[in-house]
Parts: sequence; C-alpha cells; structure tokens
Amino acid sequence: MRKTLLESLTHGSLTEPAPAPDASALAELAAKVDRAAQARLGRSLAIREVDAGSCNGCELEIHALSNAFYDVERFGLRFVASPRHADVLLVTGPVTRNMRQALERTYNATPDPKWVVAVGGCAIDGGIFRGSYACVGGVSETIPVDLHIKGCPPSPTDLLRGLLALLEHVSAKR
Repeated sequence: MRKTLLESLTHGSLTEPAPAPDASALAELAAKVDRAAQARLGRSLAIREVDAGSCNGCELEIHALSNAFYDVERFGLRFVASPRHADVLLVTGPVTRNMRQALERTYNATPDPKWVVAVGGCAIDGGIFRGSYACVGGVSETIPVDLHIKGCPPSPTDLLRGLLALLEHVSAKR
C-alpha cells in the first residue's frame, strides 16, 4: 500500500488535460439560446431537471451550466424548482419503475407549451440498464420526447447546442 501511495505522489495524474476554454464561442452560443427563447417565448427559458434514475453523470454536466464558467443565468436560462414554472423538462437516466409515476406527474404538471429533452444515452434508450428488471427503458417509453441529446454524459456545450436546436426547431414549425 505504501509503495502504491508513493508512486501516485511522484508520477502525477494520468487524466487528459482539459481543453482550452473558448469563452467567446460559449458566450455567443448562450446568447443565441437567449435570443431564440426571447423570440419564441417573449421571456427567458425556464428549465426543470428531472433525474429518472441516472448515475448522476449527466446531472454533473447540467449543474456545470450554473457554475462560474458557463453561468447560463446571465443569458436568461434559469433552472426552476417546480414543473409548474418550467418550459423545458431535462430528463436524465433510464426511467426506473420507482420513478415512472413521478415522471408522468411532473410531465402533467408542466404547463403547455412544454418540451421534453432526454439527456444522455440512458435517457434515450435505457443505456447499460436496458432490459433490467428495475428499468422501464428510455424516457420516450413513458412520456413524449421532443429532443434527444446524446453522450455519456453530454458536455455543457452540447446541452446548450441542444437547447438552441430545440428552440430553433419549435420556432421554425410555427
């Protein structure tokens, strides 16, 4: 044990370095999302995140949207505590049998117009939990889904791109 500890202290980390942040591209992307939300809704976009049984990988990336680097609140995107105030439901994880009814209730409590975004591979089709006795499957097997954002987990930038694509698609349909 001592040998392993000493080796880890002298060799350093084996992880890859983080990519260099491109603050201007991020600001431009978030501003586009805000403009699309203003054009579509006349106000900022209210998001309710729902964990339907995930491993919390996607939640970490969603929570990163609120940290000091991404800070999406400055662009008019806000997370709300109640589905009654939400425009978008961001659903993560495979829907477990224990969460199926709660997800349906959350969907029904969200006022129209509402959009559902399935975030991550597990939310799309159940991921590695597909076929489990405790898992119903992907989000679309329980409630209608408007957009799927792939990844395990998707990055915060991918989440912003997905929200922008959703707003542009909805605006183009009207």
